[in-house]
Amino acid sequence: MFQKILIANRGEIACRIIATARRMGLATVAVYSEADAHARHVALADETVAIGGPAPRDSYLRGDAIIAAAQATGAQAIHPGYGFLSENPDFVDAVEAAGLTFIGPSAKAIRAMGLKDAAKRLMSGAGVPVVPGYHGADQQADHLAAEAARIGWPVLIKAVAGGGGKGMRKVTRAEDFAAALDSAKGEAATAFGNDAVLIEKYVEKPRHIEVQVFGDGSDAVHLFERDCSLQRRHQKVIEEAPAPGMPAEMRAAMGEAAVRAARAIGYKGAGTIEFIVDASDGLRADRFWFMEMNTRLQVEHPVTEAITGVDLVEWQIRVAAGEALPLRQDQLAIHGHAFEARLYAEDVPAGFLPATGTLAHLAFPEGARADTGVRTGDTISPWYDPMIAKVIVHGPTREVALQKLSRALAETQVAGTVTNLGFLGALARHPGFAAGDVDTGLIERDLEALVSDPAPSAGVRAAALLASAGLTARPALGFTLWAPLARRLAVRQGDEVTEGLLTLDAEGPRITVEGESLVPPVLPVVQAGGLIHVFDKGACHSFAPVDPLAREASGGAAGNATLSPMPGLVKAVFVAPGQAVAAGDRLAILEAMKMEHTLTAARDGVVAEVLVTPGTQVEAGAALILLDAETAEVAA
Repeated sequence: MFQKILIANRGEIACRIIATARRMGLATVAVYSEADAHARHVALADETVAIGGPAPRDSYLRGDAIIAAAQATGAQAIHPGYGFLSENPDFVDAVEAAGLTFIGPSAKAIRAMGLKDAAKRLMSGAGVPVVPGYHGADQQADHLAAEAARIGWPVLIKAVAGGGGKGMRKVTRAEDFAAALDSAKGEAATAFGNDAVLIEKYVEKPRHIEVQVFGDGSDAVHLFERDCSLQRRHQKVIEEAPAPGMPAEMRAAMGEAAVRAARAIGYKGAGTIEFIVDASDGLRADRFWFMEMNTRLQVEHPVTEAITGVDLVEWQIRVAAGEALPLRQDQLAIHGHAFEARLYAEDVPAGFLPATGTLAHLAFPEGARADTGVRTGDTISPWYDPMIAKVIVHGPTREVALQKLSRALAETQVAGTVTNLGFLGALARHPGFAAGDVDTGLIERDLEALVSDPAPSAGVRAAALLASAGLTARPALGFTLWAPLARRLAVRQGDEVTEGLLTLDAEGPRITVEGESLVPPVLPVVQAGGLIHVFDKGACHSFAPVDPLAREASGGAAGNATLSPMPGLVKAVFVAPGQAVAAGDRLAILEAMKMEHTLTAARDGVVAEVLVTPGTQVEAGAALILLDAETAEVAA
């Protein structure tokens, strides 16, 4: 067994590997880029080595720097995690040439499964069912069109070196094939440097079901299936194990096919055989076909761990150290049901655009496993995947597990950046998903309802108003004579200001908003980053406190400097040096948490300096615009 391993990755998977290594008594080495100098995986590891700049090509894709770090620290093995260099056979060769152990499959196995067309030919020869299609070397447009017609419409054009939906086009009519082929080839060439494509029969009601396999180089077992059908643009969103509605006969057939695939290439370590399933007539043993093999650990591996009780990372380390498979096939069984939801920093209403920002608050509920690489105060960087965490739950039945997932998402708290948390919660409550009637098109069909951004309720606004007074829903009450204490309050969300009257008497606080008297609900409230964050059913509603007595309630700073009231993005600047302004004039607009805040001049004066431009990301308290100090003295 190894004494020390290096993790050639970052984020939640690096933290996940470190946790298992520590439990096994192994020392760990973390590598990090300039952007990750203070990251969670760096804090957890026993030793750390800086390997370059923030761009992946300057750090996490530098195999030579990673191998040098392992040698310098005395690490005997390298775990690649997933992504980056995890499926790079040249890196595996370099690791072994340096006298180190690669915790994963051989370079030969990775190469065998690296191109989809070659992999399908190999699997067909091993007796694994493959989708009807064309995987040949002739890439002439006329030949491909003829093959598509032979297969039968609709067909799917796929880049042979593809992934993530790039270089993929559905074609339903012969007259559309040429344009779709040109588009797919162009995208594939740009993304992968290889414009070769294959043609497959398009499955009308597809389900994406994959089987976890594990080999020791001579034998292999499967750890049952995962259903990853809940996808958007070919990206997985919520995964579960086992697959709902899976007949025992089909489970056995898929498991046996997956093991044949692993044995065919002498597979060693954790891998996944991905199948496309035609669910138009239910799940049947003759309706699944091989798509591809991922020669690494999968992002969704925790659901398999939850239903089998196996630590797949521990198995990876043990087998890489020379041990045989820890369990036989007849010793593996399914226990209960598990779900995993991928929590991302992304702007869902804007089309799922990746988002950045500093996490003003991050908390996960008890009863759920949260694999994360970030903490409160960490920054979601534009350099890497914006995943915040994977939220995993397990229950005795699918219904119970789904209820636990819905509750866990509702109780997860994230502030400081926009997220897909509300979208995930809507998916967990979707009646079709609850019934197990899932396919890869479910999200797109109901997208409008799933991405709706809920407006804050009156109760949420009342909780924000109460928090702006520095109180909670159950404050300590004092003594008042004749009449209850009363105070006017105001908070802002975007351009909308909510005003209310707080009264305190022996029965507790009440907030009157727009003529309605409310008892503020007991909701989680966090004040961070200059904002009040109220959490309600998985949504984070953020408000800026407003002082109703202040002359300027729009964010202008007193004195010579206009300061940023919170972290955000400068959207617009309305003034230039030398320009005269009057109290209340607009100076700039700051965007934070999907809200726009207008910053105004606190007094008359002349602009001395503009320190920011549109597009500048600023921290709370940063000076944005300076007024001429001499003007202030003259005005006095």
